[in-house]
Amino acid sequence: MPYSPVVIGVDSSTQSTKALFVDAADGRTLAVGRSPHRVDGSAGARETDPEQWWQALREAVAMGLKESGVPASAVAGIAVAGQQHGLVALGPDRRPLRPALLWNDTRSAPQAAALVAALGGPHAWTDRTGSVPVAAVTAAKWQWLRENEPATAARCTAVRLPHDFLTERLTGTAVTDPGDASGTGWYSTATGAYDPDILQLLGLTAQLLPTVAPTGGTRVGTLTAGAADALGLSPTVVVAAGTGDNMSAAVGLGLGGAGLLDHPVLSLGTSGTVFAATRTRPATPALSGFAATDGSHLPLACTLNCTLAVDRVAALLGLDRDDAEPGGEAVLLPYLDGERTPDLPTASGLLTGLRHTTTSRQLLGAAYEGAAVTVLRALDEVLRACGLDPASPAAAERPLRLIGGGARGRTWVETVRRLSGRPVILPAGTELVAVGAAALAASAVSGTDPVTLARAWGAGDDPELPPVERDLATWERVGAVIESAAPALFGRGEVTDPGVG
Repeated sequence: MPYSPVVIGVDSSTQSTKALFVDAADGRTLAVGRSPHRVDGSAGARETDPEQWWQALREAVAMGLKESGVPASAVAGIAVAGQQHGLVALGPDRRPLRPALLWNDTRSAPQAAALVAALGGPHAWTDRTGSVPVAAVTAAKWQWLRENEPATAARCTAVRLPHDFLTERLTGTAVTDPGDASGTGWYSTATGAYDPDILQLLGLTAQLLPTVAPTGGTRVGTLTAGAADALGLSPTVVVAAGTGDNMSAAVGLGLGGAGLLDHPVLSLGTSGTVFAATRTRPATPALSGFAATDGSHLPLACTLNCTLAVDRVAALLGLDRDDAEPGGEAVLLPYLDGERTPDLPTASGLLTGLRHTTTSRQLLGAAYEGAAVTVLRALDEVLRACGLDPASPAAAERPLRLIGGGARGRTWVETVRRLSGRPVILPAGTELVAVGAAALAASAVSGTDPVTLARAWGAGDDPELPPVERDLATWERVGAVIESAAPALFGRGEVTDPGVG
């Protein structure tokens, strides 16, 4: 029987790879293949062998082919969306010289601070790149490698992001996109090119870096014979440039120049992330001023501690994650892995306001509240970057799209509703990064704008939960602790900006 063209959207995340098989004509999901990978490290180190990502991609595609029942000949395109910021150092044979340094590896915090100072301070960075380096940013990780493993850095003949590495494996072409490139620290969102002064500061040359395609949906080649054989697909399969995971999720939600602009999204996952697509280029030290993958902009703030940190608190208390009650007087900031927003890379968790009457369920509720207030404070900065006043009725009425694993948890949803006072949309799709990647793949095949495709597939057409009365007392209590806590209580970090980092 004849089959409609099928595209594969790949989500290569911190913990696993998913390969979403989608009917390119109507956006129907045909199958999802999955394969895990391992994260190693302790005391701030977070690393993964990039070869695991390639093996996981092969396994996920094989599983998806089997479950979908479509012949390999029906697959017309593929695109990869990957975890942002990771540093992949390759040798002359294009093989990794060492495990990749991941986005949540905080060892590069001193290098980030030194880079900020070397260029002239936070505003010098935002004027050029849209973002101020923190430990997560690739530039800081490259500097860490130069200082701590100089022999490896000297042998490096190519520097890639995780999604770049996989796209190069697929096509043999070294290419990235503006969205993921904007998270490196060496790409200028003002000029749309690598910044030569920053490259010189880092001891990098453009020859070590991939070419930047116009968009994540740009066709950059077809599968090499080796990649086609490894994936069990035809070498005629079109490959899109792909992008970073946050940029791909935006496409999957229908956010962008051809879709929803200035509509905020809160992602509750390993990290807590808030972002929106806008036409205004953000340039404030309070945010990561990323480029979107379709030519618009993506102001974004990210917290390191979200669902995993709260689950850890639940485990310590011997409770189920939904056993929580409002925290009462207790405030618990679950900064178990350091924190990125606010910029406290060496922070640890902080508990205050404990009473004889405080219950374990309240402590768990306080962990939810601490994590939620932290990321919702960052939401206000994203709204400002979109030209909105967070305190205005118009901004308060704008629905907040809630995605990620936490969006499927009753306590997370109700905590966000209570502390934000906003209407909330729970998108029906659960694999938004992979959906966005599938739209990029379909764009590379057809030439149609990827956000237009995602909207045609139904992105953004989800029911809305009405707002509930905002719990201002808890909001102000948690916020006061974030603002006033002495740096000593957070370890060796400093509260450089109480709102976001």
